[in-house]
Amino acid sequence: MGKGTGFIEFHRDPPERRSVHDRIKDYQEVYEIWPKESVEQQGARCMDCGLPFCHQACPLGNLIPDWNDLVYKGNWREALIALHATNNFPEFTGRICPAPCEASCVLSINSDPVTIEHIEKAIADHGFENGWVVPEPPAKRTSKKVAIVGSGPSGLAAAQQLNRAGHTVTVFERDEVIGGLLALGIPDFKLEKHIVNNRIGIMEAEGIEFRTNCNVGIDITGDQLKQEFDAICLAGGSTVPRRLGIEGEDLNGVHLAMDYLTQQNRINRGEESLTHPRISAKNKRVVILGGGDTGADCLGTAHRQGAKVVYQYEILPEPPTQRTKSNPWPLWPAIFRTSSAHEEGGLRDYSILTKSFSGKDGKLNSLKGVKVEWKPGAQGARPSMVEVEGSEFDIEVDLVLLALGFLHPQREGLIEQLDVDLDDRGNVKTNTDKMTNTAGVFAAGDMSRGQSLVVWAIAEGRQAAYGIDKFLMGSTELPSVDLRGWA
Repeated sequence: MGKGTGFIEFHRDPPERRSVHDRIKDYQEVYEIWPKESVEQQGARCMDCGLPFCHQACPLGNLIPDWNDLVYKGNWREALIALHATNNFPEFTGRICPAPCEASCVLSINSDPVTIEHIEKAIADHGFENGWVVPEPPAKRTSKKVAIVGSGPSGLAAAQQLNRAGHTVTVFERDEVIGGLLALGIPDFKLEKHIVNNRIGIMEAEGIEFRTNCNVGIDITGDQLKQEFDAICLAGGSTVPRRLGIEGEDLNGVHLAMDYLTQQNRINRGEESLTHPRISAKNKRVVILGGGDTGADCLGTAHRQGAKVVYQYEILPEPPTQRTKSNPWPLWPAIFRTSSAHEEGGLRDYSILTKSFSGKDGKLNSLKGVKVEWKPGAQGARPSMVEVEGSEFDIEVDLVLLALGFLHPQREGLIEQLDVDLDDRGNVKTNTDKMTNTAGVFAAGDMSRGQSLVVWAIAEGRQAAYGIDKFLMGSTELPSVDLRGWA
């Protein structure tokens, strides 16, 4: 498997990013073309571990050593087959997954891990470029009809699996475009939308019906769905945003991160008529609250819009640069990270609590904050936050973007109509087959799991398809996914 001495002969050499000077002028993907020969050489670094922690860390159970070896040997088409065996959309995960597989690569114990994510992307892109990714309609149809509510990665994965099992699948999306956050939430510099559209085209050719601009629960009721379809899969995501609940949060200039990112994606699509009122960072002092991926997406977008200065504040302390003793390999490393957006500029600060916003005539002009310290809790209790005396500060700001994550799915409408149970976090409660307390109603992705990674969403969608097919037919040949996971 791989080259026996590859991990010794070759160092980690991922594709280069375009220069900051060039890339902040557009919304194109940040990475340069990765030569085929370089991909194959990087595949040679895979060590054929006796116990490959990489695919155990992957929620999809991707057969990583297998396709690394196939790429190294130049068997690209076979590598694509191995990749698609567990992952419906490697062209997505190869771009926007944080790669827990790499964190658990055995090489990462004392060296740089295999470039798994980039190899995955290269295999998928090579497959599309060579016409190997083609529609796979079922040989025959069952008489069963399935409704998928939500067209994000979880809903799309469930739809493709169920369609290939022979069921007639309809995907409902309340926005005007298919893809959920893939299409409207994630910036083009991380995931260009022709990548999403290519996959949607494949799925349409396989016989899946997509209905856009249909807000299920309003435009069509839960009862109507149950009458028309034999099974329903709720994959609408976690959509209720977390807010601060502080003075001045309603001022003009304070916006939710997802409203900001979605608007720019629509502008990039040429849909400027849908973007009023315009949220722009051009020539503005910007503060982003939240240090996660969404905050970084806002940061990269603000750079491209021409922000004067951008601050990114996180309430938690700054992570260490190296693993701590309590965070050993192969666990996900809780360490300081720098994204492509952070390379482009901006000022990051940690342990910052935002106290209030103020403004004039309803328009934001300042933020009041304070430094905090985190004290360890006694006997395993949660850490406590204490404000640092004398650390209060005011900063002039024209635009604040709240990248604080999401609480749970929207309860009003469909969830209430279908009378499904919720867990203690407000997410839709399911069994191991992803079925709710209402027979024939399933849930997957962030709507069931809570806000999580794209790779988890795809895994949940595949597991929901497994459960739905078994429910409809009494048995199933679709693969099951172990969703207990490592996190």
